[in-house]
Amino acid sequence: MKTEGKGKWNYGLEIIMILLGLLFLSPFYFLLANSVKSFGEILSNAAAWPSEFVWSNYSQAWKLARFSEAFRNSIIITVICVILIALFSAMAAYRMVRADSKFNRILLLLFVAAMVVPFQTIMIPILQVVNFLGVNNSIPGLVMAQLGLSIPMAIFLFHGFIKSVPLEIEEAATVDGCNPLTVFFRIVLPLLKPMLMTIIVLNALGIWNDYLLPSLILQAPELRTIPLATFSFFGQYTKQWDMALPALTLGVAPIVVFYLFMQRYIVEGIAAGSVKG
Repeated sequence: MKTEGKGKWNYGLEIIMILLGLLFLSPFYFLLANSVKSFGEILSNAAAWPSEFVWSNYSQAWKLARFSEAFRNSIIITVICVILIALFSAMAAYRMVRADSKFNRILLLLFVAAMVVPFQTIMIPILQVVNFLGVNNSIPGLVMAQLGLSIPMAIFLFHGFIKSVPLEIEEAATVDGCNPLTVFFRIVLPLLKPMLMTIIVLNALGIWNDYLLPSLILQAPELRTIPLATFSFFGQYTKQWDMALPALTLGVAPIVVFYLFMQRYIVEGIAAGSVKG
């Protein structure tokens, strides 16, 4: 009787989870279905299946949003930021762990404290620093700002993970003649792969979809990222839904594919951190 009751409970729980999953996936239905409707049909019944597929919405949105430029800018910014965040934070965390000192412990504490500071409170200082360095309205300026905001969390995650790496492996490599850089890149970094991939995925998602920081730093139309290009369809008096929804679909599709391809690494990183951390 207990087994039968437990089976019914699991079955009911699965149904509830499926219904919740469908609920959370419903925005994707509205996005995809309305992206191939005419403007009038979107206004008349946004929930209905398209009576006629207007595929030309995508080509028009691509041209009006200058999507090729926005896609290129988003790719450049995301790739550069993710590589630098992963590399710099891994090296910094490794040094803090292996060269344990009062200074490094205080430095780690400052990085942890930076994680809890709301972005809105440091938004103006970031712009002042970017203007002072003369990199406002440029991709390097945005990359520098993204690095400053993202590296503290990455260092914190790497710091806890590196503690689980056996020091004996590094000592053996040193005895064999490896210098510190060789030890890090050939011994330590491969062992950090689960956490490394997790940090890459999480930062790629955040930077690709970020709207506020690029809107503050990038003013030139040719420097717009995908979120900024999509927002251009929403003015004070007009909302071009038939153009904005295809643009949103084009902007979301690459990062969704990337996440689906990389999600297993997130699970591995969380599992490894829970066991070793």
